[in-house]
Amino acid sequence: MNIKYLIALLRPKQWIKNLILFAALVFSRNLFDFGLFLKTFCGFLTFCLFSSSVYIINDIADREKDRLHPQKKLRPLASGKLSLSAAAGLLAVILSAAIFFSYRLKPAFMVMGLLYLVLMLAYTFFLKNIVILDVLTISIGFVIRGVTGSILINVYFSNWLLLCTILLALFLALQKRKAELLNVPSGESGSRKTLTYYTPDFINEMLNVVTSCTLMSYCLYTLSYDHTELMTTIPVVLYGIFRYQYLSGQGLTEAPEHVLLRDKPLLVTVLIWVVMCVFILYAGIF
Repeated sequence: MNIKYLIALLRPKQWIKNLILFAALVFSRNLFDFGLFLKTFCGFLTFCLFSSSVYIINDIADREKDRLHPQKKLRPLASGKLSLSAAAGLLAVILSAAIFFSYRLKPAFMVMGLLYLVLMLAYTFFLKNIVILDVLTISIGFVIRGVTGSILINVYFSNWLLLCTILLALFLALQKRKAELLNVPSGESGSRKTLTYYTPDFINEMLNVVTSCTLMSYCLYTLSYDHTELMTTIPVVLYGIFRYQYLSGQGLTEAPEHVLLRDKPLLVTVLIWVVMCVFILYAGIF
């Protein structure tokens, strides 16, 4: 058994999505509190175990459908490079570890982790086949991540930040569907049943609404925050949104985590936004 296939089954590149657990730490101005940072970092690693458990279950359930997809057919289970028993064994180990460590961190954190797990299982076996509900479920998953980070360190997760999170997640989910449509021949659904219900026009109409609401929510959030200097980050956010839309039009946003890591302009934009936010929020502390 090759260890690289077991690691691939965990989808470590997708762990980048769990960085949203740090949002509450950063925006509550506790980033340099070593105790809270360490707790959030441990929570991040533990939540990665929960999310990887979902990925393994998804790969087990969809291994036959994945063989019809040009990229997903290369996954360890779909390609036959890893046995079903090996995948089940790995699932048992990491899910047990996720439950154990999350309970040790905080019982409420464990509850949120299990809530995320149940939601994603519902998505894997049912909700992903229901048009519109599929992308909404993905968005709720991001919200759970953000709220979990705030629960872990006992800080307030603002309503504006919550709104920005769910709208941005919905934006990314719709862009993913748009790219999937572009990459699947007309009249086919590939490995995703709901693609037969989506059309480019329908997705673009939803994106027009979601994109506008996302930008407006972020603008209002910066105005409502203690540090209105955050308004200076709005042009950076605008560029990031428009850059992502540009990449979506080329069918490159089917895997958002790959886009962020491979597209240098987008990666630099995110890093600039992070640096600006940290500087603005913490400049007066030292």
